[in-house]
Amino acid sequence: MLSSPAQARPVVDLRGKRGLVIGIANDKSIAAGCSEVFYRAGARLAATYLNEKAEPFVRPVTDRLGCELVMPCDVRQPGQLEAVFERIEREWGGLDFLVHSIAFASKEDLHGRVVDASADGFALAMDVSCHSFIRMAHLAEPLMKDGGTLLAMTFYGSERVVDHYNLMGPVKAALESSVKYLAAELGPKGIRAHAISPGPIRTRAASGIDRFDALMEAAAARAPERLLIDISDVGNLAAFLVSDSARHMTGTIIPVDGGAHLMA
Repeated sequence: MLSSPAQARPVVDLRGKRGLVIGIANDKSIAAGCSEVFYRAGARLAATYLNEKAEPFVRPVTDRLGCELVMPCDVRQPGQLEAVFERIEREWGGLDFLVHSIAFASKEDLHGRVVDASADGFALAMDVSCHSFIRMAHLAEPLMKDGGTLLAMTFYGSERVVDHYNLMGPVKAALESSVKYLAAELGPKGIRAHAISPGPIRTRAASGIDRFDALMEAAAARAPERLLIDISDVGNLAAFLVSDSARHMTGTIIPVDGGAHLMA
């Protein structure tokens, strides 16, 4: 189960909104936490899984949350992302929000120094973790006829050096800048863009970061609240941002980390 009784009340009303969530890996992933809150708030959902190997871990989440469309999507494979949006257009006719919650770097580049990153490794990390968000925005634009919201997930390693975050720091910085430019370019069409910056969460993706347990302990010790957040905290913020209550907010990088971003 993704939620507890204390989390059972929806924070906003998303009835009538259609959302695409890209990045569910299992029930512990940030994308799953967002989908849980979207579902409780009444949204209609579409979701993707990376490949056949990942599908058995994703289906229990999407089935429980009544996702209407569940599709394979590896942004590295030509045509797969486009096929997702083509199906959404065919079956829904439009889209109100999307969540980009994917990132990737090769183990060699992720664990190595930035100064040693290969050109191919840097390009791959940037393509999957950043440029794919731009591609999604491009494909979503014609489907968001009445406006909409684009959400990406980032981390404070984008703006300050975090030990062992390595190559993902520059990549997330590029993602955050892209969010701001997309917000400016698409704002006249009523399309908003934000990046959510959670504190460390024990997800499958985060497990690839070297010494991640130490990173989590340090974050909890530094945060004014002296605690770590969970995926439902991210979901609650995401639901607010895609709701009409946030209709005049765009281009923001919003931390949800117990206040850790305040501390030197």
